[in-house]
Amino acid sequence: MLKKEIIADVTKAKGRKRLYHFTRVKNLSVISQFDSLYSSQLLYPQSNAERRTAPKEVGFRNQNVIVNAHLRIPDQMIDASYTQEQFRACLNGHVFFWPTIRDCRKMIETYAKREKNEAFAVLEFDAPAFLQEHYADIKITKYDSGSSPRYPQKCLYRKSPNMFLPLTLFKSKMCSLVPVKSSEIKEVLVENHASCISKHLLAVYTEDFRHIPSCWSKRGKPWSELWNEVGQNKRTGSVESEFF
Repeated sequence: MLKKEIIADVTKAKGRKRLYHFTRVKNLSVISQFDSLYSSQLLYPQSNAERRTAPKEVGFRNQNVIVNAHLRIPDQMIDASYTQEQFRACLNGHVFFWPTIRDCRKMIETYAKREKNEAFAVLEFDAPAFLQEHYADIKITKYDSGSSPRYPQKCLYRKSPNMFLPLTLFKSKMCSLVPVKSSEIKEVLVENHASCISKHLLAVYTEDFRHIPSCWSKRGKPWSELWNEVGQNKRTGSVESEFF
């Protein structure tokens, strides 16, 4: 498939015309300053394979930024050909986005339960334009890569770097571990970093607009509006079911 055909296919459904990135309000100023989103491997390379059990504030280009904790993944979910450390290093090398509001909301709820006093934000991007910009560096997954399913013993797949499919190979590689149709895409990842993000940024969702950088102030939207969109997508049936 040609580049334009793949992007059109991936973003054809009504509920898949946006990409969502989950972050902390404390990181917004740094993100806007560099106009980029960086993988934790670039932000904190000295801890690439080590599991972070709590968020970590690190220095990056004379600025402070917080990298997320790793969610626990049981050993039984890791492919026997790889170690936890190898898979974690692979995760750390990517910036994560979610192609549906519902998938992004699940990530928000997971971290909100762990960090009840933390303030979060969601960046919403125009999916076709973003994919066009970063096409060669994008990978997609069929399953949540960085978390554990509720019933790991019932899963028929195992986590490994092989679950990350380059977007360029969409519908060319056909196997049960990777998405073979757009409705199966669970995550969209950019290798290393995504740059020049402001030109594709549509909205910044957060509870307190005072945390939104001035250059993005006109794109601020209330947190509640993000939740309302989830409800609307459920009613229209544009949200896909779980794949576990």
